[in-house]
Amino acid sequence: MLEGKKNQKRVHSGIVVSDKMDKTIVVNSQRTYRHVLLGKTIRSLKKYKVHDEANKAKVGDLVEFYEGRPVSKSKYMYLERVVKENSTVKKD
Repeated sequence: MLEGKKNQKRVHSGIVVSDKMDKTIVVNSQRTYRHVLLGKTIRSLKKYKVHDEANKAKVGDLVEFYEGRPVSKSKYMYLERVVKENSTVKKD
């Protein structure tokens, strides 16, 4: 019964807000849910440090990531794939 659920990983999505660290990106993930007592729809934002082995993701990209074993004290998420690349070009 539990074997099918054991291998499934929870995939989150979000927008990259920083890629200044080596092999690490910071992703802003938004979650919406209904408050149990008030019935209001609430949006909550959380920033995750995500391990990006190949440094593929850039600022503004939409990415999918999943939870795994800890890489460091605050980094336990891994990059699954870049869903949509940022179309704006940085001007230096």
